[in-house]
Amino acid sequence: MVIPYSGYGGRGFIRVLGRVLLAAPDSRRRSPSTIRGWRSFTSIPVADAVVTVRVGDRELTVQADRGGVVDVDLVIDLEPGIRDITLQVEQSEPVTARIFVVDPDARLGIISDIDDTVMVTALPRPFLAAWNTFVLDVHARRPVPGMAVLLERLARQHRGAPVIYLSTGAWNVAPTLDRFLRRHLYPAGTLLLTDWGPTHDRLFRSGRQHKRDSLERLAREFPDIKWVLIGDDGQHDEELYRTFAAEHPDRVAAVAIRQLSTSEAVLAGGRSHLDENRPAGAPWVWAPDGAGLAEQLVELGVLRADDA
Repeated sequence: MVIPYSGYGGRGFIRVLGRVLLAAPDSRRRSPSTIRGWRSFTSIPVADAVVTVRVGDRELTVQADRGGVVDVDLVIDLEPGIRDITLQVEQSEPVTARIFVVDPDARLGIISDIDDTVMVTALPRPFLAAWNTFVLDVHARRPVPGMAVLLERLARQHRGAPVIYLSTGAWNVAPTLDRFLRRHLYPAGTLLLTDWGPTHDRLFRSGRQHKRDSLERLAREFPDIKWVLIGDDGQHDEELYRTFAAEHPDRVAAVAIRQLSTSEAVLAGGRSHLDENRPAGAPWVWAPDGAGLAEQLVELGVLRADDA
């Protein structure tokens, strides 16, 4: 069985993300979004599985990696908007995946962190990865006030804008994260998470490197888009965004940073205080919630005030 994670596309290509898992014949009766985090890791991935991808009247064959993950770019043109594709492995039922194809005329996109940016974590950083991986439940988290409205306004006012949720979380918890976002009315978007497990030179993958590589890839794939970068001041987001803005000053419309509360900052290991020494170049805004960030983005002209 194939579990589709997310996807997006642009001029002449689509990126398809999913995972092939060994499952009982009746497992499709249960939605993967109802599975608590630790149960996601009891699933058995199918290494090197051959997957058939059907897009319209075209049929393409791709191969999963050793962890069962499918992450491929396919050369194909699709009309902008949400499109359906199907994925299927041999002797399995096909599954439908939705991808967002970016309008060629789109000039603004949204990239947002998840932990402590759209959902309140309130956990010490050393335990955050374990919590996300083995315990995460959609009911165990609460949204950051005002952030769903902020992202929804940005997506609605900039028609065709891609929405990317960029996190250090593992792909195994993608269905639960997706359910959280839908439950709290965040705009539909692509999840860019990271694979679980060691690399050739380290025991755990680098979440920071994953974010850095993802930002660089999006800059290459969408050269005409300027991004609104949204994060918090407790998980290296400011440092990553500052570096990206310095290297790609023409690709950043604004950087919006959610300021953690005192208790959240203690659990996160402190905050950067970058707001006291504002970076040059792209405009930066700081506020403790989405409403405060929205007010400042209105002042910058990134949001319209008549759409609150």
